[in-house]
Amino acid sequence: MTETEKEMPATAHRSGFVNIVGNPNVGKSTLMNDLVGERISIITSKAQTTRHRIMGIVNTPDYQIVYSDTPGVLKPKYKLQESMLEFSEGALTDADILLYVTDTVEDPEKNKDFLDRVAREKIPVLLVINKIDLCKSQEELESLVAEWKKRLPNAEIFPTSATEHFNIANLKSRIEELLPAAPPYFGKDALTDKPARFFVTEIIREKLLLHYDKEIPYSTEVLVEKFEEKDRSIHIMAVVYVERDSQKGIIIGKGGAKIKKVGTEARLDIEKFFGKRVFLEIFVKVEKDWRNRENKLRAFGYIE
Repeated sequence: MTETEKEMPATAHRSGFVNIVGNPNVGKSTLMNDLVGERISIITSKAQTTRHRIMGIVNTPDYQIVYSDTPGVLKPKYKLQESMLEFSEGALTDADILLYVTDTVEDPEKNKDFLDRVAREKIPVLLVINKIDLCKSQEELESLVAEWKKRLPNAEIFPTSATEHFNIANLKSRIEELLPAAPPYFGKDALTDKPARFFVTEIIREKLLLHYDKEIPYSTEVLVEKFEEKDRSIHIMAVVYVERDSQKGIIIGKGGAKIKKVGTEARLDIEKFFGKRVFLEIFVKVEKDWRNRENKLRAFGYIE
């Protein structure tokens, strides 16, 4: 127990920012959704899925935890990826608790510079070794834990399986113990800092990631141009932007079949998310080289 924890009255309200960082495809979004208890971040098997910094807020009468899911750390090839890296690096500067997520198969030397910055952090660092259900033996897991202790000697290590919910309760309890005394940063009924439109774009983008191969889904962006909410229904008009004319044809598919499938699946998930009937229209437009154009990145919310 720290001196701060000893001095804190038992009735003091606790609040803190718990930022989740790590390399792509290690299960950060799955972990975030498990910790928050809501489907906040996109989950697919494809890397580089999360593009924004997404907050999920957990409230009780005694505390407020503001979780942030961040894009996977990578060496940028586009201006878009430069913005994504800034979201991840920014998460190191304003966290009360840092969750560094790795898994049982990734190379610990990957993105060593970022890991070195994590090792220098003065705030509590919880190292989450995810996907331990893939370990072949207890000895393999123990060896992995020993290896990570060398790299992040000040971190507390939590072997987990987010998909199996293994050890998540212990991780949650430790986060609650480490929260500093503070008033809530958001309203007690808040679930996230993102507007409703944002989750519509994320759901549509998830379907694009699931239904198209290679570079196609990474060349797309979704913008909601109309979000008209009534008591029992929502009318949404969204645009899928691509970089080339050839990509537009692939997205639409023969006779519009592919985009229709995306629209149907997205609509069902959006209805589940909002608990209302949804009328969804999706259009496809070409915006050449948008990933390297600052004005477009600003319009899509990657640059403030």
